[in-house]
Amino acid sequence: MLEIKGLVKRYGAKAAVDHLDLTCENGEIFGFIGPNGAGKTTTIKAVVGILDFDEGEIRIDGHSIRQEPLVCKQNLAYIPDNPDLYDIMRGDEYLNFVADIYQIDKETRTKRIQKYAALFELEGALAMPISSYSHGMKQKLALISAFLHEPKLLVLDEPFVGLDPKASFLLKKLMREHCDCGNTIFFSTHVLEVAQKLCDHVGILKDGRLAALGTMEEVTGNQSLEQVFLELADHE
Repeated sequence: MLEIKGLVKRYGAKAAVDHLDLTCENGEIFGFIGPNGAGKTTTIKAVVGILDFDEGEIRIDGHSIRQEPLVCKQNLAYIPDNPDLYDIMRGDEYLNFVADIYQIDKETRTKRIQKYAALFELEGALAMPISSYSHGMKQKLALISAFLHEPKLLVLDEPFVGLDPKASFLLKKLMREHCDCGNTIFFSTHVLEVAQKLCDHVGILKDGRLAALGTMEEVTGNQSLEQVFLELADHE
């Protein structure tokens, strides 16, 4: 579903991402972790077509993000670490706006909005302006908008930030269900306990390069993901 080959992104003389190669298969949750400044968000922005890159190729469901950006974006949803929503809209207006972009018919969108709003306990807030939402409510609304068109590839940058424990538990459940239907999730997180329990594959990025890559069992062995991460982060 997601192929990254030889990805390079430079800022001046510094390579923020340095010849990165990885593949995410259909039906899997891929955890993309690393210390601050490792290049995770740069990679994610390149994957979703926000940021251009210097070398390499990114393909989503067989399509190049450079050559066929619209086709790629039709098949994905992206939630940044700090969702920037349209505060002048109401919650329901925003969700219908997203549904219009992805050409979701009225009956389908109504059912899905009702379903996810109920799950995230946001029904009463949909008629309110987004400007009145707390950070956690905005995060929930952004997540609903991402699941709305059932994307083949869901890209999440720190999706658990701002969520209460109940919403975090629900998100983990929805992520697993989404991939059990044959879709793919590529996400970054600093919550390593969650990543270890949730992910099928994991890549640990350091200084723009992969320090570890494989199934969770291959990467961790008899250790916790936290132990492996700290060892790699401290190793020079």
